[in-house]
Amino acid sequence: MTQPTAEQPAAVADDAGIVRVLLADDQPLVRTALRMVMADTADLVVVGEAANGAEAVRLVEETGADVVVMDLRMPGTDGIEATRLVTSGPTGARVVVLTTFDDDDHVYGALHAGASGFLVKDMALDDILAAVRVVASGDALIAPGVTRRLIKEFIGRPPRPSTAPRRGTEGITDREREVLTLVGRGLSNTEIAAGLHISIATAKTYVTRLLAKLDARDRVQLVIIAYEAGLVSAA
Repeated sequence: MTQPTAEQPAAVADDAGIVRVLLADDQPLVRTALRMVMADTADLVVVGEAANGAEAVRLVEETGADVVVMDLRMPGTDGIEATRLVTSGPTGARVVVLTTFDDDDHVYGALHAGASGFLVKDMALDDILAAVRVVASGDALIAPGVTRRLIKEFIGRPPRPSTAPRRGTEGITDREREVLTLVGRGLSNTEIAAGLHISIATAKTYVTRLLAKLDARDRVQLVIIAYEAGLVSAA
């Protein structure tokens, strides 16, 4: 399986390096499995469990969770709306979507809602833990195979009413547009640097500028902007 690549460090874990995790899933067995495996780690602690989106939003504020592992299909407030509320709120919590990829047609909405990671429920538990750590460090989870497949599946669908408005690419330079195109193709900073014959540090600088200019939360949102702007084809 393609391993996620991490960019943009901006740690949210506490001073002791402990990541506070909230599990939001309407399936008790899923929550139990994740809670048990996290109990054996030194750096991840489950601070709460929610069976629906509304409960997840409330518990994020009550527990001070750093990362929410969020199912998308839950009763009442679903995972997309809950993700939007969590990521637009004052807590700074980040969301990792944990979904059944092949039949979940709400993933595209979750991208717009601010999710920073995308996992599938048949992944190994160790891979899920690694992904939580990646997102907790402030990085976007970019697994090219998963990201490209998600985009191809959902990019042509209109955003749902609860999602953020589409953003243009006005105000960026030609070079920044080149970098955005490569980000949209799922390339890492190292690959971008090689493709454009620039240093890795320069590639990182361009990505940082794009995040600021396009008001993007992380690299995942840059991918979406690149596709919406027509810089990368979903075909």
